[in-house]
Amino acid sequence: MEIAVECYAGYRGEETPRRFSIGERPVQVARIIDRWVTPDYRYFRVEGDDGRVYVLGQNVASGRWELA
Repeated sequence: MEIAVECYAGYRGEETPRRFSIGERPVQVARIIDRWVTPDYRYFRVEGDDGRVYVLGQNVASGRWELA
């Protein structure tokens, strides 16, 4: 499922998710639990402000974000 993600680019320019929307429902990222990279995607396991854990993936080639 493709989602809209708002990011923060740190001092190294890497984008880190801060907020995302599932449909009309916004979710604030409370904390990043884990992150990893594959040849095609960058993944983040995050805890939302709703207490749920989500895995967000960004396609490296297109820049599109998905809820994994």
